[in-house]
Amino acid sequence: MKAVVLAAGEGVRLRPLTLTRPKHLLPVGGKPLIVRLLESLRSVGIREAVLVTYYKADMLKSYLKSGESLGMSLEYVPQRGVLGTADAVLCAEEHVRGEAFLVVYGDLLVSPEAVRRVVEDFRKGGASASMAVVEVERPWSYGVVSLEEGRVKAIVEKPPKGREPSNLANTGVYVFSEDVFRFLERTGKSVRGEYELTDTITAMVEDGLEVRAVEVDPEDWMDVGYPWSLLEANERVLKGLEAEILGEVEEGAVIKGPVYVGEGARVRSGAYIEGPVYIGPGADVGPNCYIRRYTSLGARVRVGNACEIKNSIVMDGTHIAHLSYVGDSVIGERCNFGAGTLIANLRFDDRPVKVMVKGRLVDSGRRKLGVIMGDEVKTGVNVSIMPGVKVGPRSWIAAGLTVYRDIPPDTFLREGQKI
Repeated sequence: MKAVVLAAGEGVRLRPLTLTRPKHLLPVGGKPLIVRLLESLRSVGIREAVLVTYYKADMLKSYLKSGESLGMSLEYVPQRGVLGTADAVLCAEEHVRGEAFLVVYGDLLVSPEAVRRVVEDFRKGGASASMAVVEVERPWSYGVVSLEEGRVKAIVEKPPKGREPSNLANTGVYVFSEDVFRFLERTGKSVRGEYELTDTITAMVEDGLEVRAVEVDPEDWMDVGYPWSLLEANERVLKGLEAEILGEVEEGAVIKGPVYVGEGARVRSGAYIEGPVYIGPGADVGPNCYIRRYTSLGARVRVGNACEIKNSIVMDGTHIAHLSYVGDSVIGERCNFGAGTLIANLRFDDRPVKVMVKGRLVDSGRRKLGVIMGDEVKTGVNVSIMPGVKVGPRSWIAAGLTVYRDIPPDTFLREGQKI
């Protein structure tokens, strides 16, 4: 069975992180999301995948190449624009026509077990499609699936709160027979102006075809749709981390719990690392710093004297060299923190941190959330950044400032300047 991986979207809700990369290449636990997804597919015996791409497609191709390093064969199909999931699957028709195939959204964290359950259900026969569903706490935020004796009756996109037909969300993991293509061809635009795969499935059900639902464990699936979702995904991955020391750990450094230290990495004397923690190849940690649980440090990251990093993702090439604190944050590539840069992650009123997303404040649901920072940001000495702030790529923040609001890309924030 081949897989069709939908990897065309821009990831607008994940900005500023996706201004410089496709969302599928965002790292969790030291690997891009899409690599973890492809590894799950390979684990259940899927060796061939077609990636439907659009936004920053060249970056995906450059990173994944032919798929040989993953033990897979990858093909790439361009989508003409952000035209929706039904259009994306239709783009891959010539590569999978004549056989059943898996479809999966490329920005998911999905376990092999979740994929296996959907594939095995379809192979029982009798259905034109099988789709994975999962129980969620806030169904009004998802496409909700209405069932009757295990069969899909309807899919309702983001129903009004309190009027959800169930608490089962569409996961974006499907197996289709080739019956789907005649329905894809006549799928019209939705109210969002896109061709939606959920509309295609609804049409199949209305035409009398059987679409079965397969419930998967919530721990086996996660939609990484918001910047703070990366922190939860990172935590889930690191819970399964196996300790391994490939780099150098100096005498006087303390390592507690599962910690991975990549090749060429150095942990200097006086560092205290409390796993699970991932330290990428060529990273330099210490002396005299504290790396706390659920932190991932990318390749060539530098964390220096008297720094504390907690529950954060720090991407490749970033320097947090001395006297700084980073908590519950996502930091992009090649950033540089001046001494004494402090990231606040907790409101005075102890309420969940809100973040500006697509022009409106969104409740993250997290009591602790620090900064979401794009690539190549520089901070001067003694900069403080308040909870939930987003900083665009290539921005500079002058020494001594306290940042309360989001900073656009390519901004030099000086004292007295208004954003």
